[in-house]
Amino acid sequence: MTARLHPSGYQRRPDHFLSLASLPNFSFPARSICLKFWVAVAAQTFKLISPGRESDRGCRWCPLGWRRAVIGAVRWRTEGHSHFKGCANVLFGTAQQYFVNVDDSVAQTIVVHKDSPRGTHFRRAGPRQKVYFEPDDVHACIVTCGGLCPGLNTVIREIVCGLYYMYGVHRILGIEIVDSIQDRRINQVYILGGDGTQKGASVIFEECRRRGLKVAVAGIPKTIDNDIPVIDKSFGFDTAVEEAQRAINAAHVEAESIENGIGVVKLMGRYSGFIAMYATLASRDVDCCLIPESPFYLEGAGGLFEYIEKRLKENGHMVIVIAEGAGQELLAESMLAMNHQDASGNKLLQDSGLWLSQKIKDHFSKLNKMSINLKYIDPTYMIRAIPSNASDNVYCTLLAHSVVHGAMAGYTGFTVGSVNGRHAYIPFHRVTERQNKVVITDRMWARLLSSTNQPSFLDLKEETEKKEEETESQLANGVTHLDETASVWLKV
Repeated sequence: MTARLHPSGYQRRPDHFLSLASLPNFSFPARSICLKFWVAVAAQTFKLISPGRESDRGCRWCPLGWRRAVIGAVRWRTEGHSHFKGCANVLFGTAQQYFVNVDDSVAQTIVVHKDSPRGTHFRRAGPRQKVYFEPDDVHACIVTCGGLCPGLNTVIREIVCGLYYMYGVHRILGIEIVDSIQDRRINQVYILGGDGTQKGASVIFEECRRRGLKVAVAGIPKTIDNDIPVIDKSFGFDTAVEEAQRAINAAHVEAESIENGIGVVKLMGRYSGFIAMYATLASRDVDCCLIPESPFYLEGAGGLFEYIEKRLKENGHMVIVIAEGAGQELLAESMLAMNHQDASGNKLLQDSGLWLSQKIKDHFSKLNKMSINLKYIDPTYMIRAIPSNASDNVYCTLLAHSVVHGAMAGYTGFTVGSVNGRHAYIPFHRVTERQNKVVITDRMWARLLSSTNQPSFLDLKEETEKKEEETESQLANGVTHLDETASVWLKV
């Protein structure tokens, strides 16, 4: 059968027409209720790249002449896809080597034992030779949830630019509540947020699939704490670590400028101490790093106070980095706040930085043999309210383009991320079933301990045995499969 070439350059599917039903009024988990949309940013972005303004800006976003390829008459093969009847993708003109094979996959684990099972694989992200949606049929929307994050504006902009310049999509909106999906007859939903937001996106996806709606639901993880599992890192993390070093440098200058100076820096990290760990490794001026995953104690042999006294006698100053979730079990008031939550459903935490600073002051004031000068710096929200650096800007662009390619190809129910250096489509349940945390028996934490020379504050033998038990359990339950949840198709 010969498919008719649409004026846009895409092959129209003569045997299929998308008919959209109404979306229900979903109830979201508590953590995903707080929805915000950067409508001004998206509107301004779309205005900047509106039709008729191709010239220099168009050349910037169309280095391979993608827009001209869309307009020109291109002859395409009309073989049917093995999974769905799609239309040809003219994204890269006739350069077929740029397309990703539909059977390409990315391994979740690349370091394995000799006899280990092959493990879980995810669909590789990237442009497909056949796409599901025609540009004229697409009505896309973008939703952001939670707080600020470096690179958020870049992701929004690149989703808009990717849809418009790479696929010729003209209808891209910003919505604040899910009812807008129903009112505006949207068939592509891009959701940016953390684990709570991804759970809400999963609810939307499941309901759409149950009702047989042709709506592509795709997510991009957004969390400054880098606590989303499976993916290598979340966007904005590199920028946050870089900015955190400014606070550490300031604390170091303050500490070494006076006798027995102590600089205490509190960084973000409610349940995961990745920012504190990487900022410490990058700085080389930190003498002790405290994170939620590594319990510590204050008094007694091998305790924090003993280490501080030893360090001051050796160097005359020291710098301590503490993540906001560290030491919560030691706070006297922690039990009172244990069952309280904020508007997003997060457990309310006590200020561990202020608490630790006061504990250190009280301890040394009782000794009467060593006076200290302590400076406390809290850049918690400063590290996230800044523009993204060059590395994060590139990463945000790749994430945005990957999620657009996936939605246009007909995938749904996935979030996009880098897995072992390759971008992949990961099913929602994989990124919401647990939180990513620092493993204190792994090599990265060992590198930090060797850098700071701080005590481990734990029974290493007990932790090693626990890790070995977890590894044996994973091997016993290991299977070899491609996670097909990541490749759900919007079938005709």
